[in-house]
Amino acid sequence: MPTNLLPGEFQWGVAASAYQIEGAAFEDGRGPSIWDTFSRVPGNTADGDTGDVACDHYHRLEEDLDLLVTLGVNAYRFSVAWPRIQPTGRGATNPKGLDFYDRMVDGLRARGIKPHLTLYHWDLPQALQDEGGWGNPDTARRFADFSEVVARRLGDRVESLCTFNEPWVVATLGHEKGIFAPGLKDRQLAMQVSHHLLVAHGLAVQALRTLVPRVPLGIVLNLSPSYPARNVAADRAKAHLEDGLSLRWYMDPLFRGSYPADVLEHLGSDRPKVTPEELALIQQPLDFLGINYYMRNFCHAEDPHARPPGEQGFTDMGWEIYPQGLTDLLVRLGRDYRLPPIYITENGAAFADRLEGDEVHDSQRVAYLEQHLGAMNAARRQGVDVRGYFAWSFMDNFEWASGYQKRFGLVYVDYGSQRRVLKDSAHWYRAFIAAQQQTDQPSRAGI
Repeated sequence: MPTNLLPGEFQWGVAASAYQIEGAAFEDGRGPSIWDTFSRVPGNTADGDTGDVACDHYHRLEEDLDLLVTLGVNAYRFSVAWPRIQPTGRGATNPKGLDFYDRMVDGLRARGIKPHLTLYHWDLPQALQDEGGWGNPDTARRFADFSEVVARRLGDRVESLCTFNEPWVVATLGHEKGIFAPGLKDRQLAMQVSHHLLVAHGLAVQALRTLVPRVPLGIVLNLSPSYPARNVAADRAKAHLEDGLSLRWYMDPLFRGSYPADVLEHLGSDRPKVTPEELALIQQPLDFLGINYYMRNFCHAEDPHARPPGEQGFTDMGWEIYPQGLTDLLVRLGRDYRLPPIYITENGAAFADRLEGDEVHDSQRVAYLEQHLGAMNAARRQGVDVRGYFAWSFMDNFEWASGYQKRFGLVYVDYGSQRRVLKDSAHWYRAFIAAQQQTDQPSRAGI
């Protein structure tokens, strides 16, 4: 285990994102985002749900910051809404939007909680989508400009700045499969979008290095290890390709300066247009890598819907609970790449929680957290430099295409009344963090 952390230095936090909790979608000068547009198309989200109100976090900021104190965390990962700050994605800024994030950052710091800011968590201003969105290379330049706006206002008080959350989701789910905003189904476009996102990352990091040289900069990727379903050549080949499309496609340009050759060959005419100058731009030195882990890829060559045995069960999303995958992933990344320090920026599970009076007994989530924290620490013991863990999510929220049907939160939200109730998992996490902050030594949870 790395020994360069003193007790209490490890970042113990929770995470959330702007569109999923803020609400106030049409207030105080905020412009429309692609999720405002996408969620209004019948059939795109469960029950036709939108983020118009969500958790009303915009109006309940102080209450929610106090809740973070109750959780006992020393860090909070959040995103800023681009259309709340630049309603059309370019040009003039919206003072009320910047003021809101000013209050958030100052409120976190006043409570002894470190603010970890993500610049983009999927809510592109609709005005930019109308000009081609991430398929338009100019959007990368607009994002770099936006990052400068945020850094000038908030960069002196944040603990870290992250450019993108899960570019794979933006490209693949949003532009190839069409199940997330903007709802397009074009593989060639999706692969070009993935490249433009990484170029935007490079441009933003370059700009931020000059503006806020002392603030750690990074990116967050959703990564899953890929395993063959059977010990046969076809399944092994399927797992290698899946690893290439979902993991190496992002890790290689960021840390090796090139896209994986086998994936480029697989894509054929759908491969993105790339220049050597852009590849050099993407490979900016980073201060940290954020990893979001939820499940493994289980790869069966003949049956894309094959499910693993699931000995530890499945979440309410239908995702296999597989903590060993987190250990395997972290150790593999540490072996194959020259990495900066790592944060586990999201890890959590949706379960069908029920409010019983003033309590929510989510023992499955407690077990999930305990197992995955143990898996993280198994990687730390093998030398992987993990500096923080952020449970997803702070509170129940708008879960994208799943609307309000899926609950990931440590805090239960009654959406009708906006009442917040700490689940058993919140009480467990608070006690767990308190024990860790005393020693940073392994506990009964294996960390």
